[in-house]
Amino acid sequence: MNTYYHQNKKTTTEARDPLYNLKQEMRIRGLSPRTIESYLLYNKLFLQFINKSPKEITNDDIRQYLISLKDKDCANSTLNVALNALKLYYRQILKRKFFFDIKGAKKTSYLPTILSREEIERMLEKTTNPKHNFLISLMYSAGLRVSETIKIRMRDFDLDRKMIIVRQGKGQKDRCTLLSEKLVPILKKQLTMKKSGDYLFTGSRGDGHLTTESAEKIVKKAVELAGIAKKVSCHSLRHSFATHLLEAGTSIRYIQELLGHARLETTQIYTKVANTNLQTIKSPLD
Repeated sequence: MNTYYHQNKKTTTEARDPLYNLKQEMRIRGLSPRTIESYLLYNKLFLQFINKSPKEITNDDIRQYLISLKDKDCANSTLNVALNALKLYYRQILKRKFFFDIKGAKKTSYLPTILSREEIERMLEKTTNPKHNFLISLMYSAGLRVSETIKIRMRDFDLDRKMIIVRQGKGQKDRCTLLSEKLVPILKKQLTMKKSGDYLFTGSRGDGHLTTESAEKIVKKAVELAGIAKKVSCHSLRHSFATHLLEAGTSIRYIQELLGHARLETTQIYTKVANTNLQTIKSPLD
């Protein structure tokens, strides 16, 4: 009797949430919370769009959904995320046998937004809040992702060796990056007020780390005050870090390690925006 009830309860749970097994599988595989959220969203939106049970889905249903996304002017990268989310669920979780012959959209290539050194200086000059100023300085000087910056703890700084240990960055990998000498005095002061396990950047309530949204607002405010017309985000500081190192003659292999890129090809995008080679060429107008 108890066994039957347990099985029936499980069936009811899965019937109520058809994506239950997908969520559990992604957690077991150690996918990032952001990826899990994204994959669940696209699968949910797909089921709402097609209005069928997951067991009734066909190849044409998936094509129709991807076409609907394209009709909404979704970027190719978005189409590929949606396709990968559907592949994971229907191929690997549900073990569907229908022929999945849909190929990913051609990857769109965009050049990253790069801030000049002068623009970053203006951002820092206009940002009078010490916490906000330090946040911008740290992201730029160390080439950190915003998700890495907000989760840094006091124990992650090696002041003697001028290094930062980035723990469980993208791909759940640890790495080391640079610590600017200009930031050491501020960190020494913070270390007298915080414990080893405390976050460097705490949230408004003081019981957790700063949110990604708050960090983005800080950067956008600094950009506005500095009178910069470029479309800038926190990630633009990371792009600028890599480009400025490349322009200063740093080996692209070292930059790859500092950024935590698995593939050199990812880092090579900065060779397209660095002005190292352009400095020797004169414009026809000049």
